[in-house]
Amino acid sequence: MNILVIGGGGREHAVVKALKKSKDCSRIYALPGNGGIAADAECYPVKATDIRGIVSFASSHAVDFAVVTPDDPLVMGCVDALEAIGVPCFGPDKKAAAIEGSKIFAKRLMKKYNIPTAKSEAFGDPQAALAYLKDHAYPAVVKADGPALGKGAVIVQSYEEAERCVREMMVEKIFGASGEKVLVEEFLTGPEVSVLTFTDGKTVVPMVSSMDHKRALDGDRGLNTGGMGTVAPNPYYTEAVARECMERVFLPTVRAMNAEGRTFRGCLYFGLMLTSDGPKVIEYNCRFGDPETQVVLPLLKSDLLAVMRAVRDGRLNETEVEFSARSACCVVLASEGYPKQYETGFEISLPRTEEEEEIYLAGVKREGGKLFTAGGRVLGAVKTADTLQEAVRGAYALAEKISFANAYYRKDIGKRARAALGEE
Repeated sequence: MNILVIGGGGREHAVVKALKKSKDCSRIYALPGNGGIAADAECYPVKATDIRGIVSFASSHAVDFAVVTPDDPLVMGCVDALEAIGVPCFGPDKKAAAIEGSKIFAKRLMKKYNIPTAKSEAFGDPQAALAYLKDHAYPAVVKADGPALGKGAVIVQSYEEAERCVREMMVEKIFGASGEKVLVEEFLTGPEVSVLTFTDGKTVVPMVSSMDHKRALDGDRGLNTGGMGTVAPNPYYTEAVARECMERVFLPTVRAMNAEGRTFRGCLYFGLMLTSDGPKVIEYNCRFGDPETQVVLPLLKSDLLAVMRAVRDGRLNETEVEFSARSACCVVLASEGYPKQYETGFEISLPRTEEEEEIYLAGVKREGGKLFTAGGRVLGAVKTADTLQEAVRGAYALAEKISFANAYYRKDIGKRARAALGEE
């Protein structure tokens, strides 16, 4: 089969590498891909948000199956457009992608169907938001309504911080149209867990749980980023918690979407907080998380393409989805200054990877057979091992062999998870 993967980051590189293992995969195209993905797929400079260009490419290149990975094209209706010309897709249609496309829609869905989440209020007027925040307890959370590259949720410690955040989102529009409306939420405490699931709108199959590290600096300090590293599985996500999440969160969410006429087929991501009152939803994503995918897919033992096709065709209950019981760690190497200002264009030196090691390339370009930095998050160094301790050590050993000017990475990825396991 000729497979088309939409997107061009480290997550897409992980998806491409997993799809390559399928016995039914003969050729992989990536739009736009990147200089690193080009070693594993045929990349063409069509933007992930160029729906017309994607449809034209799929039509002219005899694409048999498409995987639409990033949030923007999903929210824009890329799956709808490809399915309309007869290209089956993995990913939700436009109506279902609204679960990530609008945090206000998602919050209203949870309220309507009694899915546990933080208390919140929605605002389309900055003055109304600020009036509400004057009497709000702190810390609080201010969220841009639409997608914001994982940076649209800000924890504010005071009214002064809240005022600045609302002004940046709603008046200065640092996130564009995504910040025209905002949510103000109560601040929840407890361990965070990311759970990606496969669902065809009837069956829900959770993938291995993971723990993301969003802050730029060690000790969970600094600005929110798209993610500086992950480990899997998450030790806080016990079998008892998993059962509770399935009964109170996962299945109710899928049923709620069906009831709203928005059947979700694809990867439904649950960002959870394990509070003293039980698991609560922090956010939904309508696609694979980044960099969670980089630790989850290396642990998948089943054929990813077969699973994706079963999701699209409504046959997930007939399909084996098996994950390894091992552990994985991803350390993200970024450009110094990310997520604010940073320089690019530096040559990257990569080591030869050993067994159970992967380097997923994200913000890179290829020129004259060499790789150069071209983004904030440059790549992810990944190691799978029998224990989390070994996976973390292996990922850092791999990261130390990678070099480029202005490289930066956190030194404490996996520290909290290892402490929960008694390894620290």
